[in-house]
Amino acid sequence: MADLAPAEPTDPTGTPEISGVPDSPEFADPDRTAGPLPLTPRGPVARARALLAAHPVVDGCNGLPWALRRRTGHDLTPGHHFDLDQGETGVHTDLPRLRAGGVGGQFWSLQVPAELTGEAAVSATLEQIDFVHALVRAYPDTLHLALTADDMAEARNGGRIASLLGSADGHAIDSSLGVLRCFHRLGVRSLALTADRNTPWADSATDTPRAGGLTVFGEEVVREMNRLGMLIDLSWCSADTMRHTLALTKAPVIWTRTAARAVSGHARNVPDEVLSLVPRNGGVCMVTFAPEQLTDGGGPAGVQDIADHLDHLRTVAGPDHIGLGAGFDTDPATAHRSPLPDVAGYPLLIAELIDRGWSFHDLAALTWGNALRALRGAESVARSVRGRRSPSKATIERLDGGR
Repeated sequence: MADLAPAEPTDPTGTPEISGVPDSPEFADPDRTAGPLPLTPRGPVARARALLAAHPVVDGCNGLPWALRRRTGHDLTPGHHFDLDQGETGVHTDLPRLRAGGVGGQFWSLQVPAELTGEAAVSATLEQIDFVHALVRAYPDTLHLALTADDMAEARNGGRIASLLGSADGHAIDSSLGVLRCFHRLGVRSLALTADRNTPWADSATDTPRAGGLTVFGEEVVREMNRLGMLIDLSWCSADTMRHTLALTKAPVIWTRTAARAVSGHARNVPDEVLSLVPRNGGVCMVTFAPEQLTDGGGPAGVQDIADHLDHLRTVAGPDHIGLGAGFDTDPATAHRSPLPDVAGYPLLIAELIDRGWSFHDLAALTWGNALRALRGAESVARSVRGRRSPSKATIERLDGGR
């Protein structure tokens, strides 16, 4: 690694200077070929855009595949139902707004409504996987399918948006490790263990506890995900499930849509006792823009509320363990109350953090570096585990019996 650069210059207000500063060596991955940040005006939004040009947002949660399924049935015929290239008013995500927002990587959330279970949940997930693959093929100049951290870096270096697949609910695998492996072969790189209800093998934060965390089969799911190199998503899990998983996993975990329970007491948010365990694991807590998780009582939320949660997470877990998981196009019922109107709004949040004195180092970690590192960590663990562990043939019936 190159020698460390001198300390970042500061302006008279004490805010770290971002405009015109070359990449910090700690966060310039070896695959990156872009040069230093361009000189820009000194306003916070302009400085935010300059940072995002070199360290774009990797967002952990966007429900566009399901939103378009509801609206159009996943018909990608040009101009037939929607136009993501020219701008699509029916959703909060399209390609021009992703560009304007400085998004360089997006986990497309493969949502499975709670009423879909068993084979129906598997089919719905497969159809969304198929749609994302078709979406990437339809817009090859803008989107790039990312199966690895190297793919993410390649997408950024080529000026495209890395498209990653993440399943939003453990119900999608129908309690089958074989289905889990098939999803991985099709490109899925993260799996949420639960959603608003328990899975048969893991407790949700908003359901009656049954397992006290993970069942024996749930532990096997975690081990198999480590072997595959899939990121374990603890969003919406109970605190017991979070602690149980962190004690077991060898790889970094992520929360693709969470917030700090100490700031807002929503059951889906992460308590400080769990946040304090994250640095040892190397995981990343990505903050949601969902108003019900940002404010007590679920009232209107603003950019300042997102920043308050990020400030707290940075204090408790550290700047190397936070990220962004907005959740655009996941919940039509609350979309109108989002602190930011659509995916073009990320520079406004980064500008707020600049005003609060966040350093270039911490901002670059928040937007890009932490997510990339977590995925590399999962891949590294997988290479190690595969040398001593074969694909698991365990079933929930054998491990959990009549549970």
